[in-house]
Amino acid sequence: MLITIDDLRRFTVARNFFAPTTLQRALDTMGFVQADPIRAPARAQDLILRHRVRNYHAGELERRYATLDIEEDVFVNYGFVTSSLQALMGEREKEDGQRGKGKGEVLRTRLLLEFVRERGAVHPREVDEHFSHGSVKNYWGGSSNATTHLLEEMHYCGLLRVARREKGIRIYSAHRNLVQPKPGNDIHSSAPIDAAERRARVDALIDVVVKIYAPLPGPSLSSYVRRLRYAAPQWQGELTAALQRARERLSPARVNGSDWYWSKNIAVRGAPRDSVRLLAPFDPMVHDRARFELLWGWGYRFEAYTPVARRKLGYYALPLLWRDRVIGWGNLSVKNSQLEAEFGFVKSQPRDRVFKRELEAELDRMRAFLQI
Repeated sequence: MLITIDDLRRFTVARNFFAPTTLQRALDTMGFVQADPIRAPARAQDLILRHRVRNYHAGELERRYATLDIEEDVFVNYGFVTSSLQALMGEREKEDGQRGKGKGEVLRTRLLLEFVRERGAVHPREVDEHFSHGSVKNYWGGSSNATTHLLEEMHYCGLLRVARREKGIRIYSAHRNLVQPKPGNDIHSSAPIDAAERRARVDALIDVVVKIYAPLPGPSLSSYVRRLRYAAPQWQGELTAALQRARERLSPARVNGSDWYWSKNIAVRGAPRDSVRLLAPFDPMVHDRARFELLWGWGYRFEAYTPVARRKLGYYALPLLWRDRVIGWGNLSVKNSQLEAEFGFVKSQPRDRVFKRELEAELDRMRAFLQI
């Protein structure tokens, strides 16, 4: 079957926006939702979920976090993963991880873990007051609180989990799947995974990536697979071979000179819906900038950290999807409990009444989402 770029556009839109459902079911369907702390007019995770969850309101994920089967964790970026996806990623070890630490650092980790177990859930300030760890050099060359650094490392390595947040601050508890170590044993005490199981798990992680972000051009597939080194650094050496296996088992097609990959055959029936959507900068449909440009014919850039004088789209421009085309962007803000919106278009604003009606409907949905 001859596949065109128009087919890929329609397929991308159709597979990304499934029928809105409950929050837990949407999370189970996606597996991973990227997080970002900027609120303009809401955080990225909320802007992503509002299209996929019925009657969703800004902040609902954080408010309901403790009741959901999810964890804050790293996948291809930092965000929220289902517990099943987290279990699939296995036991992490960094190059400077727990097994390679000196006795002093291992002892501090053990003492901190015991303290967290005793308290149930702890604020970093509470830990710092108890241990007075001081400060350490962070990755950007400045000084970080050593308590925060150690808590984050223990979280990444699976010793701790984020139980909830208080005013944006992570409150940690011992990971619910962590086995209590015996005296003299390593803190991590799970059974080793054999080569066949490693391959199966890495293949499954790639399948999750494809489920979330496909269809993907070849270079983008390679880029996402490389990013799995953050999800499972202990299996980084498996990724090159796993990428080759993925290319062989996925559905490939050559479109406009590029190889594209996805997990199922393209089957989109009927004309695209007359609908407008304002998308988060990290929505799965937007996330890969190279794919975005191939599909929509222009380059979207996230400019929150770009100097004001160099911004072309705006501080937190939300890509504007009309039917099956991303035709521009919007910058939204809330002032005096009123939603303010400014739009830019790649070419020109559609002049038909249907677009104007659907744009206003999307702004009404945004007001309901923000509860203003």
